Amino acid sequence: MPVGVRLMQKVSSTRTFARIAPHVIPAMDKAVHRLTRGKVLLSARMLPGVILTARGAKSGRPRVTPLACMPEPDGGWLLIGSNFGRPGHPAWTANLLAHPDVEVNWRGEDVPVRAELLVGEARAAAWKSALAFWPPYATYQQRVEREIRLFRLTRR
Repeated sequence: MPVGVRLMQKVSSTRTFARIAPHVIPAMDKAVHRLTRGKVLLSARMLPGVILTARGAKSGRPRVTPLACMPEPDGGWLLIGSNFGRPGHPAWTANLLAHPDVEVNWRGEDVPVRAELLVGEARAAAWKSALAFWPPYATYQQRVEREIRLFRLTRR
């Protein structure tokens, strides 16, 4: 594993990162993604990422959220609702529960997908894969009492 990745994993596991990152990274990603017409997502330099467009759970309005993701072999994606190890589920997870038919922008391509909340054995297997993919998720889970939500996105 490259030294830069190990360093980023260590930094991303800190409470300071959890306080600052949710305010800085998504704003930066949205701006760069818009300026490059969907070709560049800065945070994807460390982890693969998508831009999720989902309807708000309460408002029904489109909500655009840059997210780290784990590409799956079948062409879908796994989304991990870690919220950087902060209390409370991220808002985008409630949006997916209310309106599972969404769209992601993956490497500049808009892809219609359906989100499925993983439970039971499917969640356990996906969680094991997520930890192998990005070990700091274990630290995030240790810091919160809630179970981190995992969603599988499949192409529609």
